[in-house]
Amino acid sequence: MNLRRLLLVHAHPDDETIGTGATMARYAAEGARVTLLTCTLGEQGEVLVPELAGIAADRADQLGGYRIAELAEAMRALGVRDHRFLGGAGRWRDSDMMGRAGNDDPRAFWRCAKDPEAFDQAVGQAVDVIREVRPQVLVTYDENGGYGHPDHIMAHRVAMAAAEHAADADGRGDPWRIEKIYWAALPRSVLQRGIEALRGSEHEQFFDGVESADDLPMGTPDELVTTEIDGRPFAAAKNAAMRAHATQIAVDGPFYALSNNIGMELLSVEYYRLVRGGADGKRGEHGRETDLFAGILAE
Repeated sequence: MNLRRLLLVHAHPDDETIGTGATMARYAAEGARVTLLTCTLGEQGEVLVPELAGIAADRADQLGGYRIAELAEAMRALGVRDHRFLGGAGRWRDSDMMGRAGNDDPRAFWRCAKDPEAFDQAVGQAVDVIREVRPQVLVTYDENGGYGHPDHIMAHRVAMAAAEHAADADGRGDPWRIEKIYWAALPRSVLQRGIEALRGSEHEQFFDGVESADDLPMGTPDELVTTEIDGRPFAAAKNAAMRAHATQIAVDGPFYALSNNIGMELLSVEYYRLVRGGADGKRGEHGRETDLFAGILAE
């Protein structure tokens, strides 16, 4: 029996598919237990479907509930059966972008940055999941949350703190130490490749005056990227999962855009930065690790 266990901590529904969907589909298909822990419902997202505009946060404020269904459909497409929300659906609210009023909502996830009691509660909720699932591998964001969104930053902080606390003998359950921790990454060279592919193509409607990867708020220096996962056999599954998040993502062939209308390439090879554990095992053509579980012996 395959006892590999992978836990991914993401901020909002759709984040998991955009950055790690092909990885999730690959390991689920290989028989690993893949668990997704989503921190908020993404209530503050902009609605890209005109006929659903009334569910937005500034109107009926029903987008969060709608996105629960979108996430469930996306997980079916990826073959992932275990997906849950931190503290239960709706416990933590989408904080909106940095500096906006949503940061101060009483349930905003970002409030954990200012309220030690709330932070400890969120960490404890994540610890409970870790001790239940007992993953060998954890995936989350880097310190900047990939591009500076407050909920992504907080997801990083909560996930990393929970990974440490889960290994402590504190009487709240059996301790568990995660062997490998990865931060999802997007190499700057890959960003640049996508920008160049958009320029002059039939998908140029997604192009928003971005000339180079340096113009974007995301991107990892190539030299920090340690791992690349080939999910190309699962490209169709990732595409279907992206389309399931219809209120947030506009998919057009091999490209997609979010509400900022900046075109991005839909990647089925996904990238990571290893921050705990050894980069063991087979290396790919770029000298990077090719398996998140490399060097781990299943129990």
